[in-house]
Amino acid sequence: MAGLLALLAARLQPAFDGVAPGADPVLRPSSQAGVDFQANGALPLAKRLGRPAAEVAAEIVAGGDLGDVCAKVEASAKGFINLTLADEWLAGTVAALAADPRLGRSTAGRPLTVVVDYSAPNVAKEMHAGHVRTTIIGDALCRLLGDAGHRVIRENHVGDWGTQFGMLIEYLVDAGEAGSEELSVGDLDGFYRQARAAFDGSEEFRERSRRRVVALQSGDPETMRLWHQLVDQSMEYFAAVYRRLGVLLQPEDVVGESFYNDLLPGVVADLEAKGLLVESEGARCVFPAGFTNRDGDPLPLIVQKSDGGYNYATTDLAALRDRFGRLGADRALYVVGAPQALHFEMVFAVGRAAGWVPAGKEPVHVAFGSMLGTDRKMFRTRAGDTVKLAELVDEAVQRAASAVAAKNPELPADEARLVAEDVGIGALKYADLSTDRTRDYVFDWDRMLAFEGNTAPYLQYAHARIRSIFRRAGRDADRVLASAGAVAAGGALSLAEPEERALAVAVLGFDTAVAATLESYSPHKLCSYLFDLAGTFTAFYERCPVLRADDPALRESRLLLSACAAAVLEAGLGLLGIAAPARM
Repeated sequence: MAGLLALLAARLQPAFDGVAPGADPVLRPSSQAGVDFQANGALPLAKRLGRPAAEVAAEIVAGGDLGDVCAKVEASAKGFINLTLADEWLAGTVAALAADPRLGRSTAGRPLTVVVDYSAPNVAKEMHAGHVRTTIIGDALCRLLGDAGHRVIRENHVGDWGTQFGMLIEYLVDAGEAGSEELSVGDLDGFYRQARAAFDGSEEFRERSRRRVVALQSGDPETMRLWHQLVDQSMEYFAAVYRRLGVLLQPEDVVGESFYNDLLPGVVADLEAKGLLVESEGARCVFPAGFTNRDGDPLPLIVQKSDGGYNYATTDLAALRDRFGRLGADRALYVVGAPQALHFEMVFAVGRAAGWVPAGKEPVHVAFGSMLGTDRKMFRTRAGDTVKLAELVDEAVQRAASAVAAKNPELPADEARLVAEDVGIGALKYADLSTDRTRDYVFDWDRMLAFEGNTAPYLQYAHARIRSIFRRAGRDADRVLASAGAVAAGGALSLAEPEERALAVAVLGFDTAVAATLESYSPHKLCSYLFDLAGTFTAFYERCPVLRADDPALRESRLLLSACAAAVLEAGLGLLGIAAPARM
């Protein structure tokens, strides 16, 4: 089922084209009583043509084809075009949505292969708050893309190679911990800090660490055995964190930096063969067109250091080449913080210049801002340390348990624990996703766990409250949805009250919200829609009695609208990776 806004725009477009080809109808929901939508495109069009806006709007209305969809299409004196949906059409479309397992969500007309690079923790280090945004945003985008019918390839670009591993392995050997089966990632995290201190303080240790890196890169069996042990322990830890967080990443999605190690010489050779490499101060660089420093000098992307070693840029070029080559990506999303914007712009530019990104294919940096504390500084513990992700999740669930107990003290203990898990983790995710990803956001426990405002607990509670209506009625919401066609066909879907009509229109906006979210890779747009839907249901519930409706037909109609709202809330939260408990 096409999105409601898309349908209306498609019906209006020929009339706009009749005035000026390609003019945008600029459709928006209307806040005016008795009007469902408003097309504002006649105003800028009239200004461009030098004609009165009301005259242009009237011409568009006369040429529009909305008779079966709208009961009323009017041009205002100011040039707005007001659209009021026909009750019969609205009732039938709601019934179709209710009967559709996808609740009206469209699928891609041309499915793409989309590689999504996200999370990217480091081996032998605990995941911390800095991994929250990339992991949560990336997971939501993968869910949305997969739901739309695209082939999604998740790539967890784990840091598992480089100088730091020579340093850590050498330290573990010195400490007698190499090969220990008792080591946890927490232990390794501590050993890593101690190894770094030894590396910074001892030239002798630095030299041994460098030799260990050479041994690692040359495939020395004992060094490789120790390296594999570090990687395996870390993979188990990452998988446990992802399971707890409800993130879809699996061990088989890991494509670490080590995977690209053997590809790096080929990257450099290919760049050289294509005449893109330039030697600068002993290093081998590419100077992509259009990039300059503050003095206006060309800006280099270093792909091979003066000592012959490679760097992150080389690895990222190898990854880009692999994704659009071997994996056949149509699009590659890099869910990485905004400070890396220039780096990725240059990597993408070099990839295009080298011919690794075919025409019509696209790498995209899905940038995001920082997570800040309530003091608006980088989010850290009171002692100034980085907050560990596992501890953050634990605290979210503990705080949610208190909030859930206060909201519903009658919940059985076992159920309350499960609900607290859903609410705590949901709150953690939603606080991130509901913020425009390009902006910094303030991590505030009280706000994110509140049952009022644009929060996960508010939406989860709205869903649970709707489900409670069906429990009190002794009815199954899914069966009510299945009966939607009969209700609508019998003319029993009531849209007499403004709140009934508003809820019917709101549930039909689901597809439009999902499409807008995917168009800009901005989960906050779906969050905003779900928040508005929950508010629209609240207004409906307060004004329109459901179980206390005197007329049985009216009762069925309002149950159907309620079931649609619950189903859309649950599905929408699910696309964000957030659970919707039936009771709270």
